[in-house]
Amino acid sequence: MSTGEVRHVGLNLGATDAIAHRKAERAVFGFWVFLMSDAVLFALLFATYGSMLGATAGGPTAAAEFKLGSALFETLILLASSFTFGMASIAMKYRKAGESLAPLLVWLGVTLALGMTFLGMELHDFVGMFQAGAYPSRSGFLSAFFALVPLHGLHVFGGSLWVLVMMVQLASLGADAQVKINILKLGLFWHFLDIVWIAIFSVVYLQGLIR
Repeated sequence: MSTGEVRHVGLNLGATDAIAHRKAERAVFGFWVFLMSDAVLFALLFATYGSMLGATAGGPTAAAEFKLGSALFETLILLASSFTFGMASIAMKYRKAGESLAPLLVWLGVTLALGMTFLGMELHDFVGMFQAGAYPSRSGFLSAFFALVPLHGLHVFGGSLWVLVMMVQLASLGADAQVKINILKLGLFWHFLDIVWIAIFSVVYLQGLIR
């Protein structure tokens, strides 16, 4: 690699698509700035949750409401979705001009299915909490919980819609430079959500169950 070649954090396309690689430099940097601002938002919500963990006001507690088995399974699903998105990224990077887009579309489709499965399980957990009287206005603890965890779920929903849009773009426009750059940014977003969820699983679910 020459000294002046551009590299950025994330999937580098320089060896297979020099045009998309050059165009990605500014776009990927800008998207990293957005992710850092999102990380600050989540950090504030984590801090709020930590300060409100004991403020149950005599209502439902974390140990009573959280289901470790369900949360662990959701974690495994989201980790699997990061793997499948990684496989989609590899399929995109090493696909040669004229080759079928099927492997890329299949991996994206599997990622979408895993993301929606995660959301379905999380929604089921929330419904169970509401049926048990654990709703946001019941206590400071529950207000902080429902400010943090569903916000992550909303991000996963947005990411799932983004995956669907990219599949439509690939089918209609092909894997041109802009579509590849969009997939690069989507990959950063999806893996970022995985990191946030690991923090949620550790700080919210594990900590709540051992208190």
